[in-house]
Amino acid sequence: MRAVVIGASGHIGTYLVPRLVDAGHDVVAVSRGKREPYTPHGAWGRVTTVVADREAEEAEGTFGRRIAELEADVVVDLICFTEASARHLAGALAGRVRQFLHCGTIWVHGPSTRVPTTEDRPKRPIGEYGRQKAAIEAYLLDLAARTGFPATVVHPGHITGPGWIPVNPAGNLDPAVFQALADGAEVRLPNLGMETVQHVHADDVARLFVDALNNPAAARGESFHSVAVTALTLRGYAEAVAGWFGREARLSYLPWEQWRETVSERDARVTHDHIAHSPHCSMEKAGRLLGHHPRHTSLEAISEAVDWLFRAGTLSGPR
Repeated sequence: MRAVVIGASGHIGTYLVPRLVDAGHDVVAVSRGKREPYTPHGAWGRVTTVVADREAEEAEGTFGRRIAELEADVVVDLICFTEASARHLAGALAGRVRQFLHCGTIWVHGPSTRVPTTEDRPKRPIGEYGRQKAAIEAYLLDLAARTGFPATVVHPGHITGPGWIPVNPAGNLDPAVFQALADGAEVRLPNLGMETVQHVHADDVARLFVDALNNPAAARGESFHSVAVTALTLRGYAEAVAGWFGREARLSYLPWEQWRETVSERDARVTHDHIAHSPHCSMEKAGRLLGHHPRHTSLEAISEAVDWLFRAGTLSGPR
């Protein structure tokens, strides 16, 4: 089939595009052309590349038509962030594609209540990003139910892998937290360190998209989580990372209002977003309908990313 991947050079596309090429599909990679994939792969030499500025073209009302003119059987949209954007593209593709796969987020659920959270739980998003993604999901699945538009929504957790910094045991993106754990230095955690994060390897997300593509009857009109099977508490996460370096984690705890004063405003904001959600989502539905099972645990996925940080010189050997 001819597959168009929008946002092809990002975290998920880095793994998804080579998988589609290796499966024999004719792949068109759409991106702004601003960066290379995080990991090189020979499959990129067999990909048709299209450079597009989505935001500008949507403002002109031309982006959807441009994608439709690529005459794809399947369109995978990895970078849609507003309902208006989803409506524009779906309207242009109606009746022209066999499958339309959209990348959402587990943030559509808002804070975890009953865990593990399943896809059918009421959506209570608490931030603009989650609210927009929830609106996109509602629109696409309603469109699928009413008109047969072949939409599927995949909701990743905290995507990680070699090439970028994973969400750390303090719930933010400061690599110094990993360095401190490697060095045996004290790390402060907010509250009691019992809030949760739920990572997923970018390749496992790519694999779920492929599994949805290979099971169209089961995937159409459905949403699926894409996370590692279990979540991690911040405390358990920190203890595991320290153990990688033969250390026992030296952890201390502060109430949120005190803890936030010990980090930058940006780090505090990112941490609050993660601990306010404290996700723990189920993978049962993807296994049951698509036969999909993540290959990486949270810690295995994070370990690959941390190893890359050492190789890249972002982190140094334990002191």
